[in-house]
Amino acid sequence: MAQKPSIPKGTRDFSPAEVSKRNYIFSIIKNNFEKYGFQPIETPSFENSETLMGKYGEEGDRLIFKILNSGDYLSKADESALSNKESNKLTSSISEKALRYDLTVPFARYVVQHQNEIEFPFKRYQIQPVWRADRPQKGRFREFFQCDADVVGSNSLWQEVELVQLYDAVFSDLGLDGVTIKINNRKVLSGIAEVIGAQDKLIDFTVALDKLDKNGADGVKKEMLEKGISEAAILKVQPLFQFSGSIEEKIQQLSTLLASSEEGMRGIEELQFICSQVLALGLQCSTLDLDVTLARGLNYYTGAIFEVAPPKSVAMGSIGGGGRYDDLTGIFGLKDISGVGISFGLDRIYLVIEELQLFPETVITSTKALFINYGEKEAFYALQAIQKLRQDSIKVELYPDAIKVGKQLMYADKRQIPFVVIVGETEMEQGRFGLKDLRTGEQKTLSYEDLKLQLS
Repeated sequence: MAQKPSIPKGTRDFSPAEVSKRNYIFSIIKNNFEKYGFQPIETPSFENSETLMGKYGEEGDRLIFKILNSGDYLSKADESALSNKESNKLTSSISEKALRYDLTVPFARYVVQHQNEIEFPFKRYQIQPVWRADRPQKGRFREFFQCDADVVGSNSLWQEVELVQLYDAVFSDLGLDGVTIKINNRKVLSGIAEVIGAQDKLIDFTVALDKLDKNGADGVKKEMLEKGISEAAILKVQPLFQFSGSIEEKIQQLSTLLASSEEGMRGIEELQFICSQVLALGLQCSTLDLDVTLARGLNYYTGAIFEVAPPKSVAMGSIGGGGRYDDLTGIFGLKDISGVGISFGLDRIYLVIEELQLFPETVITSTKALFINYGEKEAFYALQAIQKLRQDSIKVELYPDAIKVGKQLMYADKRQIPFVVIVGETEMEQGRFGLKDLRTGEQKTLSYEDLKLQLS
């Protein structure tokens, strides 16, 4: 027997029901993106390697899928790298393209490339798949969709305020109460690194600090020591591991800690503005929290940082994140263009909604009624009605084969089609239709207009 085909680890097939549920989430996110004034764009699934490499830090670069050059790629390989098994040098000589790791760097490339066609500030949204050579686990895949909204060309902190509101609006429409929108600021992290004497280790410091939830305080200390951060510096930063209180109380504690850091105090001022405005305007279903350990490993954030945690009843990682990146387009030659953006983690959001049973029943109902096929004449009569119902956007279909009625009813039941329409000789003679509700077993004979009304 031939072996069954398979798919790569970290990828998935989606059933009709799963696609319907995913589209439900997509539609709510897209609707809110457009409500907030964001415009859609799309970029290629792969970019030139030089566009992506070096933009995500050492950890991110390792997770980028490289695409081998077409043709005899080894003929142009670096022979020295090949013989010495130097992977990095070899890769650059045999691979000029890579699958996109996220949507933000391709967006920055798009802005620079099309800067003369764009009206700034430019608000764009993008819903497309990305790829990461990560270790697959629950809620973490190698191929997954990101849903991003970004604004470039404005330094205004009102953008951050609106992005928090956008998160809240989406989760409210999804019925997802109890979400926590965490906020921090990279200037605050820089200030902390400065006052503890670890400025030269800022990236190592923030990457380790960002793993507090996953690795715990001991794990973070261990990683910091391994990265060359002194025990004295770690001792100074240790109070952050148990930071608590209201946002105002946390800002007050940070102000005391960072009083000697100009950079840190600028970050505190930004946090104060964003948080005070959000809290004054109010949120529908989410809680805003200042998390000073939130760092996010990506190198390009320069101001506010966001991360969204699901309700505490669900064991799941973050379901969204983003932040301010004042110099991202500068890496492609366009200076002084500030941007800020957020991303929704569709796959994790899906798992959270599924676990909490928040998908409406109507989401997976595609066909409203199945017309039973009794034969050629009956099928033709049925299709005349089907044609008119479809013109009125009512989802109906005809069973293609004139097989036993029991099997057709079983098919409708398995497809979770709520109604069947019976068109036999009697119904044809009377110009009417039999309608059976498969959920209750109730059956009645109706005119076309009444049938249409029942299925609308």
